[in-house]
Amino acid sequence: MILALFATFVACKKSEPAATAQPTKTAFTVTSIEGYIAKTGPLTAAVTASGSLVAAEETILHPEASGRVVTINLPEGKMVAKGVLLLKVFDADIKTQIEKLKTQLKQAEITEQRLAELLKVKGVSQQEYDLAALQVQTLKSEIELQQIYIQKTELRAPYDGIIGLRKISPGAYVTPATEIATIRAASALKLDFAVPEKYSNLLRVGQTVSFTVEGSPGNHTAKIVATEQRIEADTRNLNVRALVNGSKGLLPGAFADVNLILGDKKDALLIPNQAIIPQARNKQVIVSRGGKAQFVTVKTGVRQANMIEITEGLAAGDTVATTGVLFLRPDSPVKFSKVD
Repeated sequence: MILALFATFVACKKSEPAATAQPTKTAFTVTSIEGYIAKTGPLTAAVTASGSLVAAEETILHPEASGRVVTINLPEGKMVAKGVLLLKVFDADIKTQIEKLKTQLKQAEITEQRLAELLKVKGVSQQEYDLAALQVQTLKSEIELQQIYIQKTELRAPYDGIIGLRKISPGAYVTPATEIATIRAASALKLDFAVPEKYSNLLRVGQTVSFTVEGSPGNHTAKIVATEQRIEADTRNLNVRALVNGSKGLLPGAFADVNLILGDKKDALLIPNQAIIPQARNKQVIVSRGGKAQFVTVKTGVRQANMIEITEGLAAGDTVATTGVLFLRPDSPVKFSKVD
């Protein structure tokens, strides 16, 4: 009985159809991509940057002495000359102290003169006369010190400039930490901007840059006067300062679009911007070599609106993928639908 059941089971197994064979994987060719043949051509090395206009000189005014304000001469929005008195703090107590010291000085000088006469006839010792002379010099020094205190109660314009909005009123109590107003030199403006590290060696002092400011028609120019001489670690940019040629109609703090011409190249290797694949530490492009995709690391130069310069990694005649790059893998077959 057992043998009969076993024979029936074997017969059933033999009658089952063979398992369907798995299909063989074949290479997948991406055809919905476009390419571009890298070629050389003329290139104007122009860099655009964001900048700000700053006053040639700008100072936040603070009083040197604490006290009650008795005089204010801060014409808002108007020019003042260097040395003009802008603010005066109460100083009657200091003047009274000076008068007191002057009275003491007169008495000390009389005493010195008397002792000098007595010293000639040996009526006093040299030590007594020296102490009287020292008292005279001490009082003179005290008077000079009080005169300095009076100067500290006066705030004068450090240079010719325009006064901004004043922040105090007559009678206010001020300290050296109190902001009075801001004075800005009206003679010139400076333009501060930053350029990427790779362009730093192309800049030179005396070079002219052009810029535009919203609300001010036309282009303006400035001449580079200095650089920071240090690349910022966080931005990898070089800070540059230029002196504006003619600042009429421009205000400090305004945003400026800077256009900097760094030179011309006759045989720059150019490809479209969209061909670049950004990586964490470098940039890559996909090149078709032997009908297969090759990921190549490149170094870039000047970027324009649609094209970018390749300085290392490609040669003229290489075909790079410009669309469909997300579907390509290393060594995958490549068939271009269009090549420019």
